[in-house]
Amino acid sequence: MSTDEPPTKKQRLDNHFLDKANTTSRNHDMTEPENLDEGLYSRQLYVLGHDAMRKMGATSVFISGMKGLGVEIAKNVVLAGMKSVTIHDGDKIEKKHLSSQFFFREGDIGKNCAEVASHRLAELNSYVKVEVKEGSVTRESVGAGGYQVVVLTEASLEEQKEIGDFCHENGICFVVADTKGLFGQIFCDFGESFMMSDSTGEQPVSCMVAEISKEKESVVMCSDEARHNLQTGDVITFKEVQGMVEVNGREFTIKELGPFAFSIGDTTEFSQYLRGGIVTEVKKPKSITFKKFTASLDQPEFLLSDFAKFDRPGQLHIAFMALHRFVKEEGRLPAPYNKADAVKLLTIAKDVNENAACKVEELDERLVMKFAYVASGDVSPMQAVIGSITAQEVIKACTGKFHPLMQWFYFDALECLPEEFHELPAVAVEAKDTRYDCQAAIFGWDLQKKLEKFKVFLVGAGAIGCELLKNFAMMGVGASPEGSVYVTDMDIIEKSNLNRQFLFRPWHIQKAKSTTACDSAKDMNPSFNAIAHLNRVGPDTEDVYDDAFFESLDCVTNALDNVDARLYMDRRCVYYRKPLLESGTLGTKGNVQVIIPHLTESYGSSHDPPEKSIPMCTLKNFPNVIEHTLQWARNAFAEHFVQPGDNVNQYLSDPKFIQRTLKIQGMQPMETLSQVKKSLVTSRPSSFAACVSWAKHLFHESFHNTIAQLLFNFPSDHLTTSGQLFWSGPKRCPKAIMCDVNDQLHLDFVAAAAILFAETYGITPVKDRDVIKAEAEKVKLPAFVPQSGVVIHTTESEAQASASASSDQDELQTVVSLIPSVESLKGFKMFPLEFEKDDDSNYHMDFIVAASNLRASNYSIEHADRHKSKFIAGKIIPAIATTTSLVVGLVCLELYKICSGHKKIESFKNGFMNLALPFFGFSEPIPAPKNKYYDTEWTLWDRFDINGVNPDGSEMTLKEFMDYFKNNYKLEISMLSYDVSILYSFFMNKAKVEDRMKMAMSEVAQVASKKKVPPGVKNLVLDICCSDDKDEDVDVPYVKYSFK
Repeated sequence: MSTDEPPTKKQRLDNHFLDKANTTSRNHDMTEPENLDEGLYSRQLYVLGHDAMRKMGATSVFISGMKGLGVEIAKNVVLAGMKSVTIHDGDKIEKKHLSSQFFFREGDIGKNCAEVASHRLAELNSYVKVEVKEGSVTRESVGAGGYQVVVLTEASLEEQKEIGDFCHENGICFVVADTKGLFGQIFCDFGESFMMSDSTGEQPVSCMVAEISKEKESVVMCSDEARHNLQTGDVITFKEVQGMVEVNGREFTIKELGPFAFSIGDTTEFSQYLRGGIVTEVKKPKSITFKKFTASLDQPEFLLSDFAKFDRPGQLHIAFMALHRFVKEEGRLPAPYNKADAVKLLTIAKDVNENAACKVEELDERLVMKFAYVASGDVSPMQAVIGSITAQEVIKACTGKFHPLMQWFYFDALECLPEEFHELPAVAVEAKDTRYDCQAAIFGWDLQKKLEKFKVFLVGAGAIGCELLKNFAMMGVGASPEGSVYVTDMDIIEKSNLNRQFLFRPWHIQKAKSTTACDSAKDMNPSFNAIAHLNRVGPDTEDVYDDAFFESLDCVTNALDNVDARLYMDRRCVYYRKPLLESGTLGTKGNVQVIIPHLTESYGSSHDPPEKSIPMCTLKNFPNVIEHTLQWARNAFAEHFVQPGDNVNQYLSDPKFIQRTLKIQGMQPMETLSQVKKSLVTSRPSSFAACVSWAKHLFHESFHNTIAQLLFNFPSDHLTTSGQLFWSGPKRCPKAIMCDVNDQLHLDFVAAAAILFAETYGITPVKDRDVIKAEAEKVKLPAFVPQSGVVIHTTESEAQASASASSDQDELQTVVSLIPSVESLKGFKMFPLEFEKDDDSNYHMDFIVAASNLRASNYSIEHADRHKSKFIAGKIIPAIATTTSLVVGLVCLELYKICSGHKKIESFKNGFMNLALPFFGFSEPIPAPKNKYYDTEWTLWDRFDINGVNPDGSEMTLKEFMDYFKNNYKLEISMLSYDVSILYSFFMNKAKVEDRMKMAMSEVAQVASKKKVPPGVKNLVLDICCSDDKDEDVDVPYVKYSFK
């Protein structure tokens, strides 16, 4: 969503995604590999893998309870792709259920909960059979259902015990989930011997071997001092080891000796190590034993949700058991903030604790009282948190993928209550027969009114954006004429979005995300005032998202997928001093960051380390892993199908194109202009047959000639100046490949390259492989003759030095003279391609996969299938609905605090979680770092606010501005800048300084920047360098200068 992002996806004219989505059979067998819909599940597949997906496609899940929590679990499980999901709820819909059950509408009141939910759940995934079970939940009905996983919500303790123990005895995975106000509970039992295939979901560790010693306690050293990231007890295997060949293909349990070395035990019986080798971690299945429900109830094992609340799980375990007894005795939950009910629950809790096998030493009475006060509440963010974690456990139960939750999990969000907690009077929380009754039962009606008048800017309407809109609609954020939620996203809906962006359906494909998401959210709550925009956020849209827009906001929430856009929005929020709720996901990992003006650091205050780039010489000549060949293929795609068209079209449309190109430093002018000449003269095809010929010649040049020349320069037995074998360590000795169109991989490349090349010239391609093959067989390739004197760079410094060398001017002029004139090309243009990984009909990934695997064949690197290739080359971010839902639930809990006006930094929670492990970590946000000049402390949230309008209406001059700082702050300005232009500096030309000193500040800005200040801009952002009265440089905030 930033100006640095690639262009938004273009709408396709064909409708094959939509057709496929609409004609999918509900009885489609997802257990068969060929039936797995990779188009739909692509992002989830990169989290779970094909094997786990097929297991889910054979799993039947039963979920009892279809209020807010039950439907959240069911939504995530259906999106994940089970074989069938059977839901159960005998209750009728009441208005209060609308507080968190996003599939209920006011017109559904009085209807059966499960029946209504089933129809809307079925729309989420046409591959999943959604059924309704009537009657009560008994041992018999569960046993007859053929379910692999049973989930109970809203169940009594007696039901949990009965069904839980039955499931344990019959090999059925059992899960309990419950929420009460701001408290949540989960229990898991997956049986006596649950097999976990992969505890983390991380890719197996792999590294290159530099040395293996021959001794009793061998030492394996990793190449290039790369950390192996292995731990003692891990199992590994070797391949491609020369000399000590006995280790190849064998498994060893390692002992860690440090970050770069480990031992595999005794190697004295093996041959001497010579060179090479790759070590790869082997993930071993592990058996886990669970206690049945009744046993675990008395001897609970807890997973901590917050390390700052170390004793909280034991307290809440007692509180939930006490609540079950209260409900059994009273037939209802404790009334909101009812002192008598709270005291009664506390009395029960004391008794339960006294007689419990899991007794806590000292019952937290204040905690139990608060538990009672809010237990009747029901809010969407809590359902999102507990429901998403529960759904992930269901996925683990049926796939064995990731480590299960052992066995009890408690979570609370008491920080959402007022910082100075007080009991609310009955009138503040009384039910008013509205959809918000259960939310007001926790926070009172005053906060509800504030929420409805809240103004929020939501940037992004993808997975996180959809979940935020759902929660906002349920909470009533901006749900009044005075409130609003502005949503902007310029993207359109693709089929792969449907798996986790749950506001979209198959019939929405190719429509705008923001408008569709807003419409779907308004359908959940007709009062929800969501306003859709189709804008990218960035400097180009600051006339839309201007001072007036930002100043009207109460909060900004980011739902972005790139760092540049996040940093831009962060800067805007700092400037306008608006709270920002930042979040993101990566597979099963998620994070939440709360940014509060004058309190916390900003998103931009800390940075992740830069992404590791692949050295140029490695890409060009010495790849050693599939990631290298895939990046090489991406570069080849751009080199042949993007850049030539871009450059030619610029040449045709810009009369100064050649002139500007010649001014560029280094070798780029020669490369660019040679490419234009080639595209317009030597390589310009006249027919599709010519495109096939070009493609076959490209194959020959890429996979034969280049490799043959490399081996001519550096034969397989070539030695370095130090006497070491050149082709050793990370340098893999390649072999040249001759084109053979009878080989399917070779034909894949020629066909894809020919089709894409034809498209760039507007030539209609022939897509019949037999025709392409026959045409390619006619093309005769010249014999390769190696050239002496060809320089091949072996180090990164050599490659960079070559790239920065200057082009030969005579050669450049010769190239320019051979480029046809624009007049002779009248009516001609090229059609550069825009790489799109998710359209399987466009041949983009066909080219990438074929090119990468041919390059891998050159270097004896293991091939990657299309699925893996798309993930790496397309830089796909793996995603799953459960993580998204969890992260957004936590974001919305922080929104309650912002709306309530919380001021203490300890009230807010940054969070990091990994559902695979599972791990949950919460911490206070980091305070904004403090700086100082004289005795004045300041942070990134501070600035100098200068009103540049004098009492007589005139504007402050530069001299008056400088004097203002000297007189008011004892600061001498040594440099003053606006945007990227210097308005004043101590080293500036004296005459220029004298002229500018007399000018108004806005005039100086215009003169220095050589562009007019836009009409709608009332303020200038100025940066100043200053010294104090001791002539010492001091750090000071920036200046917001108002001149209108």
